Amino acid sequence: MTKHQIEVITSVERRRRWSREEKERLVAATFEAAASVSEIARSAGIHGSQLFR
Repeated sequence: MTKHQIEVITSVERRRRWSREEKERLVAATFEAAASVSEIARSAGIHGSQLFR
């Protein structure tokens, strides 16, 4: 018998709260040479279309 670790999420908050600085950092990263908007979005845990807007 193997044991598996289970993560229990107790928060009811469904929306993330992003500070202005975090948003600016993500947008600034898209302007760097050879930056991939999709990769930057994935690293932040958001969908690429959310960063394109």
